Amino acid sequence: MHSTFSDGRNSPEEILLAAVEKDLDVISITDHDTFSGALRALKSAKSMQLDLVVIVGAEIRTTAGDILVYCSDSPPDAVPRDPFELADAAHEHGCIVVPAHPFDARRKGIGKLVYDGQWDAIEVYNAYSDPFSNHKAEQAARELGIPGIANSDAHVASAIGSAYNIIEVGDRNADSVIDAIKTGRVRPVYGRPSFSAIASTLAWSIERRIKRRRGPSRLDYIDDEDYGAYTF
Repeated sequence: MHSTFSDGRNSPEEILLAAVEKDLDVISITDHDTFSGALRALKSAKSMQLDLVVIVGAEIRTTAGDILVYCSDSPPDAVPRDPFELADAAHEHGCIVVPAHPFDARRKGIGKLVYDGQWDAIEVYNAYSDPFSNHKAEQAARELGIPGIANSDAHVASAIGSAYNIIEVGDRNADSVIDAIKTGRVRPVYGRPSFSAIASTLAWSIERRIKRRRGPSRLDYIDDEDYGAYTF
């Protein structure tokens, strides 16, 4: 999910409250090319005394496509743009790496490179990707023998939790969640956003395009993508 620290409509605090309202136990804000939203969420969850595990994350645009990085606390100091160097840097810091929507060309997946890297899991289901792309990702994870996860890819609060994961953990903390994903104790649950969430996402897509036309903004780097598009 994405916050106001990249191209999302809602603040990290609003996302936290939406996650609690939807009875989620764990969330990760994965803003584009920044861990700031996730770090803000981690701090806010503690100050708001929420019973919610926050995983520090980001969706990094590498030279090959988008890769998710998940950490239990602090992110790596350096974030290489080469996908394999990014994986090495993340692993050295105790984080895990997950190719995002790898076969969705509209959303900058890494494609067949998914078969070459040292990934900890693969995003096998993205709530906004087309069924064929998701199926290919699921097949890749099965062939590689690594875990698959599902993500809502929410850019508005109402889409949070449209796809999610059931994770088997011994302790309810970020380290246990990261370890469970690495060891395959995770089951993706597929789902699509509600029609109201789709409408909100499309409205936000239009709004941010208008903002880009008015001048430089935090949304400039996504002008070649359509995160408001929804494909069944």
